[in-house]
This record gives sequence, C-alpha cells and structure tokens, in this order.
Amino acid sequence: MSDRERSTGSGRLVAGVAWAMLLLGLWLWGREVTDVRQGISAPTTGDAAAVGRPDDVELPPSAEPLADARPRRIDIPSMGVQASVVASGLDEQGAIDPPPLSGAGAVGWYAAGTRPGAAGAALFVGHVDTESRPAVFYRLSAVRIGETVRVVRDDGTVAEFTVDDVRVMDRDRFDARQAYGVRRPGRAELRLITCGGTFDRASRTYTANVIVSAYLTGGAPARSATAPPGATDRAGPRPRALGPRE
Repeated sequence: MSDRERSTGSGRLVAGVAWAMLLLGLWLWGREVTDVRQGISAPTTGDAAAVGRPDDVELPPSAEPLADARPRRIDIPSMGVQASVVASGLDEQGAIDPPPLSGAGAVGWYAAGTRPGAAGAALFVGHVDTESRPAVFYRLSAVRIGETVRVVRDDGTVAEFTVDDVRVMDRDRFDARQAYGVRRPGRAELRLITCGGTFDRASRTYTANVIVSAYLTGGAPARSATAPPGATDRAGPRPRALGPRE
C-alpha cells in the first residue's frame, strides 16, 4: 500500500469516527435536560421532514467564502434572536458541550470544526428550553427558507447566510451525514441545531432534532449590524479541550 493510500484510508477512518462521535454527542446532549418541563415542550414534530418549504422562494446565489474568523454573536431577525456565541467542545462522555442551562440565552459554536464564513459547514447548537422557560432556540423550527442569519465575527465583519433548509429528524433514524455534511463542496455553510419533537419523560430526552441549514450569501463590516441593548460582543470562554473530537 502506498503512502498516499495509507493516508487516504486513515483519513476515511478518522472521518468515520468523527461522524460517529458527533452523532453520539448530539444524542447525549438531548438527555442533558431536566425532566421537569412545567408544560414547555419543543414546538416541532416530524421524521426527517422539511418544515415549510415555499416553492416560490427564489434564493440568492452563494458568495465566495470569507477569511477565517471566530464568531462573537449570532443574529436571527425572524426569531428576534441576538445572542452571544461561546466556543464549545465535547465533554468527557463525547457529548457536545452546549452553554450551561444558566446561560441558555447563548449559542454554542463547535470550535473544533469550521469557522462561520469559511468553506465547510459551521455548527451551532442552542437549548430549546430550560426546566422553567424557553431558551435561545425555542422558535428555531419557525425559521423559514429564504430568511437571514447573520454571524458577527471577531475580524470586524458580518457573515450573512440565507436559510435553504429546515428539517426535523427523528433521533432513532438520525443521519449525521445528511444533517451536517456539506451540501456543495467549497461553499460556506452553517447548521443551527436544537432539540425537537416531544420530551420523553421516561428516557429524559427529546424525540428529534431540529436542523436549520444556511449558506453564505454576503459579508459586511460589523458596524452595519444592530446590537441589542446591553449586548456584548465578547467571545465566550474556551472549552476545556479543543481538537478534532467530533
């Protein structure tokens, strides 16, 4: 076997392990919520079903990827969300380490993966609720194709993305490659992920995941984005460990 063949084979093995770890992490993450919902549940149901796909929406062309930069804030106008971003890794169990429930208004960015605006799929996770109230991504399933997501970055630019898919995937039939794989090679994309379906009190987990996909359609100086009153653009704490631990 040539050195190139060994390298290719090893790369495929690492990629396969990475996808498996990411899938396991998302499944475990859904269990990290209390079983006291006080009447709150994720406002979504379905099995790998698209949520609201208007046929008459004309999507803009994709923009060229931007230089690497870390995210500081994410704005989703249709949801009324302007949230700080914290770097996330994986915990000791291999689960994605989202912001703590005490900071459920923040969004976690998987820092070992793609930076938003660069080629590839940048991964963002957020809680749907806490034990007593809705959280940052409670209305994620209400996002519609053609709507805008903006990411304020630490190089002073805003990466603007256009939503092209909203999907609810049943956990028992979850396809990580379909959910998180790059749809078009070389394109800058992002995924917004939260829990969905119904909350199963017996297993203490949600029955599905909501995945919003978007692609880069523009960039602008950060000063063109409107910050919410009292908001900060301070990057969140670094996770305990960074690296290729998908």
